[in-house]
Amino acid sequence: MEKKSDFHSSAQQTQKLKAVIEESRSTPGCLMHVLQEAQGIYGYLPIEVQSMIAEGLGISLSEVYGVATFYSQFSLKPKGKHRISICLGTACYVKGSDKILEETEKILGIKCGECTQDGLFSIDSCRCVGACGLAPVMMIDNEVYGKLKPEMVKDILDKYKDKEANA
Repeated sequence: MEKKSDFHSSAQQTQKLKAVIEESRSTPGCLMHVLQEAQGIYGYLPIEVQSMIAEGLGISLSEVYGVATFYSQFSLKPKGKHRISICLGTACYVKGSDKILEETEKILGIKCGECTQDGLFSIDSCRCVGACGLAPVMMIDNEVYGKLKPEMVKDILDKYKDKEANA
């Protein structure tokens, strides 16, 4: 049985998306632009948003889905307030970034590509952040953490959790 979607759209978000679709509709090849704008409005592209885009542009849902899943810049799942990116590039991987990813998944109780239930964290992997000298590397938002060991991950995540609790 398929899980019920947690997607919610405010009237303001829906209005913004409809405006983007309306102003783009007559431009040939506008789908990429509309998808980028939609992801900016919602943070991701759930099936409900893809359906609104398909209907608004008069194209098939499969065409919208095909483009949204082809390009890595688009996400079909929500992202957390704090986005964790763990480098799995060669330099990081040979120095144990796979263990950093495993530890992060274990602590947060989610897998790569998922978001925590509270919406605080999401985990993704990447191929290189350009900090090979600091391998293995993890980024949270725009902050780089290097020369990591699995036992360091909990303290780093706790820093963000504490910041949220005291906000």
